[in-house]
Amino acid sequence: MLNDTAHIITFKNAAFLMINLDTLVKDINNIAIQAGEAILEIYNASGDIEYSKKDDNSPLTKADGAANTVICAGLEALEVVYPILSEENKEIPYSERVDFDRFWVVDPLDGTKEFIKRNGEFTVNIALVENGRPILGVVYTPVTKELFYGVQGSGAFRSVDGEVAKMEVNKFSKTDEGLRIVCSRSHLNEETQQFVDSYTTPDLVSKGSSLKFMILAVGDADLYPRLAPTMEWDTCAAQIILEEAGGSVINNETGLPVVYNKENLLNPHFIAIGGLTESSLT
Repeated sequence: MLNDTAHIITFKNAAFLMINLDTLVKDINNIAIQAGEAILEIYNASGDIEYSKKDDNSPLTKADGAANTVICAGLEALEVVYPILSEENKEIPYSERVDFDRFWVVDPLDGTKEFIKRNGEFTVNIALVENGRPILGVVYTPVTKELFYGVQGSGAFRSVDGEVAKMEVNKFSKTDEGLRIVCSRSHLNEETQQFVDSYTTPDLVSKGSSLKFMILAVGDADLYPRLAPTMEWDTCAAQIILEEAGGSVINNETGLPVVYNKENLLNPHFIAIGGLTESSLT
């Protein structure tokens, strides 16, 4: 478990330092890749992947803990240290978090079910939040070695085999036919089904983990309705990447961007949107 008090003291001492986020994201990219390597050591081992169940009945593997250890150590070794809120060490009380101006949000292994299935659709997610909004995000796919990252005001990028390309969402109108909507083809709840049915001949696209956001960011899908529970660490890094690619992640009730460091870390239902030409979906 992290020494949260030490984190907070270091953060307050460093709060007035100017930090170049474009330089910082390079360090975070490396940390995410190192965490991915730790995950792959377990993923590529022979035999079935062992896992336990968390309180919410979701699976937990040794890879979750191994990646979390790598990420936290890497973030703690940076020149400026911020508090860390991770899925694997999330017990920081709100009475402390409420004072965080900047902090890290980490999901060391997003898509544990995909990891167990060995289908490759799992990611490492690291985000930096400032005053409730993500300002830097990294999503890394260990199996394919695809690295996605974004910095507020600097754009979103995809790196594969050393080749870096800027990402841009696909432009579309809400009245277009055949819009590509990211959701399960076989497990749609009633609210999601109603959303899908409101479009003309939609094309359903299936993807695991935060890669649901990334296919919007690269222009290969248009909408991702998440009208079911998620946690802040599930979406934070992906949100800033999608936003910097020209998209948005909108609270389904308020129409406003999803925000972070709430007292309850459960996300609202949301819609991730690519390059919508209208001002809103409604």
